Amino acid sequence: MTALTKLWRAAGGQGQVDEPLLLEWCTLGGLLVFATWLLGMRGVWHLLLSSDPTGLTLVIIVVFVASTLWCGSRSRELQRQRRLMTLAMSTRHEGLVGVEGWAAEYWSALAAAPRDAGAPLDLLMDQAQGPHHTAWWVNGIQLKLGLLGKVIGFSILAIQIGQMQSFDATQSQDLLRSLTSGLGVALLTTMVGLVGNIVLGLQLTRLDRYADALISDCQRAGLTIGRDAGRGG
Repeated sequence: MTALTKLWRAAGGQGQVDEPLLLEWCTLGGLLVFATWLLGMRGVWHLLLSSDPTGLTLVIIVVFVASTLWCGSRSRELQRQRRLMTLAMSTRHEGLVGVEGWAAEYWSALAAAPRDAGAPLDLLMDQAQGPHHTAWWVNGIQLKLGLLGKVIGFSILAIQIGQMQSFDATQSQDLLRSLTSGLGVALLTTMVGLVGNIVLGLQLTRLDRYADALISDCQRAGLTIGRDAGRGG
């Protein structure tokens, strides 16, 4: 048993469970694919896209699909880093020479300069959580696009009402059709934006919690490694 392995077990690293993050995302992805197929069979997609002349609904859907695929790629990377961390601490080679991963880089930096633990930790947090900040911003874009569609829809509705010179009963059908088009834009874009924001937010929250656990485990072992290196110095 190597010295690093002993330190890892002393820090409580033994028995850490590798959560199936990628499998969870694949399960969610399968549910989304099934829901997409079911809505297509019911004609919902045609109704959503044909009822929105602004095209904002299509933009929100494209943003959601691209962001969901990114979450899958990010889940794969985070789980890979977790396995590299486990591999780094279970290796039988002395030190971390030749071992890849964020955790190995963090521990190597701590072993080299145990008194300067802030910079390696900042780098680890940036690697594990930095891209998520941009993803959360994109998630907010969906909601803002939905609200923009709501504003545009009610603006169309207000303009149509303002252009009414007189009410003719024979023109009531055309009038209702023109009024409901603006109301449809307002409601549909808001609904699509809210649904996309909620579902993508669930994925990003899960990624954040997994990244937090990864950082916590790295830091827990790193504190022990840094303390041992400091005593040795």
